Amino acid sequence: MTARPIDVAPAGPILLPESGLGRGWEGTALMGLTVVLLSVGLVTLYSASSVLAMREGLPDTYFLLRQSTAAGAGLLVLILCALMPYHWWQRWSWPLLALSIASLLVLVLPGTEAIAPVINGSRRWLRIGVSGQPSEFAKIAFIVWTAAMAVKKAPHFKSLRRGLAPFFVVWSLVLIPIALQPDLSTAALIGLLGVMILFAAGVRISHFVFLGLLVVPFLQRQLAVGFRADRIEAFLDPSVDPAGAGFQVRQSLVALGSGGLTGVGIGEGRQKFGFLPEAHNDFIFAMIGEEWGLFGVVLLLALYVGIVLLGFRIASRAQDLFGELLALGFTNLIALQAVLHMSVGLGLVPPTGLALPLVSWGRSNLVVTLAAIGILISVARAAPGGKAARA
Repeated sequence: MTARPIDVAPAGPILLPESGLGRGWEGTALMGLTVVLLSVGLVTLYSASSVLAMREGLPDTYFLLRQSTAAGAGLLVLILCALMPYHWWQRWSWPLLALSIASLLVLVLPGTEAIAPVINGSRRWLRIGVSGQPSEFAKIAFIVWTAAMAVKKAPHFKSLRRGLAPFFVVWSLVLIPIALQPDLSTAALIGLLGVMILFAAGVRISHFVFLGLLVVPFLQRQLAVGFRADRIEAFLDPSVDPAGAGFQVRQSLVALGSGGLTGVGIGEGRQKFGFLPEAHNDFIFAMIGEEWGLFGVVLLLALYVGIVLLGFRIASRAQDLFGELLALGFTNLIALQAVLHMSVGLGLVPPTGLALPLVSWGRSNLVVTLAAIGILISVARAAPGGKAARA
């Protein structure tokens, strides 16, 4: 009688089964969280926008149907980006950036108002058959180009002139037109994303500080005039203009406070009846707090945390430095927008106008966010080995 072999623990790491989105489980998990968050966003958007649509003489589903159409297109873009090898982005980084700069310049040049009209005091939309925001699509071009050039310039990062300075020159061609729309919040967000990518690539902090000081006078002039100065003053002292610049934040806090633990119920919120402007967009987080309560806010936070942690895991397991920086850039894009949007709703920062990813009204932002997630999945599909395999 032969002895039965004794089962022992595997000597190597335990490998999870492959999924339809590639090796490992990261792509599938990221896709699942995305679909859940997108579904939550569509439900919340309908509740927040139905009253506004009817007040403008439109069907109550007007915003929902348009956002759903963008979601369908965005999911197709996500799939294409997930299936496309991410190294293709590296090859097309310069053409993408050039196209992005050209579209941004159209918005600020005189004589182009027919295709770049003034809406709510700014020129942010380009209308050529379809309407879109070039600043949203510039986020993809900016992150791709910065990651690609960081890989190329990495040996020169010890030198300010040959390392960081060229990035600031090219970045200005993207950021200045966005700031002139005017959209300083988006310009600052994109610039911060570039800084975070270069920091991860090894640029010295002292170089950032030196060149950052050169930007301070420009920011001071931009923040000291017009509606930005009013918003900052109302943020520092809400009692200064409670019915003006401070009105939105005050009503946002009222909405969040009235939600309690479980909320007043989906569709039962009262702030959307003209009390909270931009309830379907800039302050949709407050609507979630009012209708879904603390439990809904915690669920929202858990979904974002899950997506961000998966993004960082994908970056750490990337096949090469470009894949790592690309994944970090797009993960930070989602994380920063979510944090800043929710911070505005809580009165922690002045209003920025940044959308809540996958939730707020905004078709350009939605498509770009889904494209970013598709690129993350592409990086995850390429190599599960990570830095250990690259060493």
